[in-house]
Amino acid sequence: MTTNVAKYEMALAPIGNLDAYTSLVHTIPVLTAEEEYDLATRLQQDGDLEAAQRLVLSHLRFVVRIAKGYSGYGLPVADLIQEGNIGLMKAVKRFNPEKGVRLVSFAVHWVRAEIHEYVIRNWRIVKIATTKAQRKLFFNLRSAKQRLGWLNQEEVEAVAEDLGVTPANVMDMERRLAQPDASFDLPADSNDDEETHFSPVAYLAGPENSDPSQQLEQENYSDYQQQKLTNALATLDDRSRDIIMQRWLNEDDKATLHTLADQYQVSAERIRQIENNAMKKLKKMMA
Repeated sequence: MTTNVAKYEMALAPIGNLDAYTSLVHTIPVLTAEEEYDLATRLQQDGDLEAAQRLVLSHLRFVVRIAKGYSGYGLPVADLIQEGNIGLMKAVKRFNPEKGVRLVSFAVHWVRAEIHEYVIRNWRIVKIATTKAQRKLFFNLRSAKQRLGWLNQEEVEAVAEDLGVTPANVMDMERRLAQPDASFDLPADSNDDEETHFSPVAYLAGPENSDPSQQLEQENYSDYQQQKLTNALATLDDRSRDIIMQRWLNEDDKATLHTLADQYQVSAERIRQIENNAMKKLKKMMA
């Protein structure tokens, strides 16, 4: 059995030629109900990884079939299969053979969930759906629009009722689906005089000092200064460091001299002296 598992290990590797991969997974034997129960029991009770691998391998053809159903989104089918395989592995890990349900029936939710998440992340540059309701609406509405085109008010209300959302949600998602991604910059081969190639880069003003190299330099310098301050504070004694922190570095309520004087049972003048001495040390360290 170990030899058979090793023979098909390449099916778990990154997909190269899709046709060759599809042919390979269809040569992996389908498990009987008894074999599946035995392997799942071994995995659940003994943590048998070879059993888990056989459960995954025997269901790869099932993932391919589901993934190809999402080919209409314009995303690489190989990537959809990879995501579906992740869902299958999650399902195998959680599968309980004592429930009397076959793994293929249990895994379909996990496979589709991973593929759905991949489609949502990659279908557009800007994420088109974030909430659970929006994701459900995205897949169902896109399927309905392929059959019906633009929805009339009656169809909008019917879809809203079926999915448990408002008509406004349906119309909002319909608008999102109808709006393609637009490049911020002009295409390399465009003519600036052509209105059809007018791009947001031409009319959206950026903030001052928006040069990426300058921003990176400023961020690096800020991080460097922050690290220097942290190192300098570490050289102070505990009382001096606490006074500086409460007087200057607290974001919310900064302490007064008298508050710290009461805390340390000394005069406000003594707190001021400690603060001045600590600031001199810090400035020297930061120079």
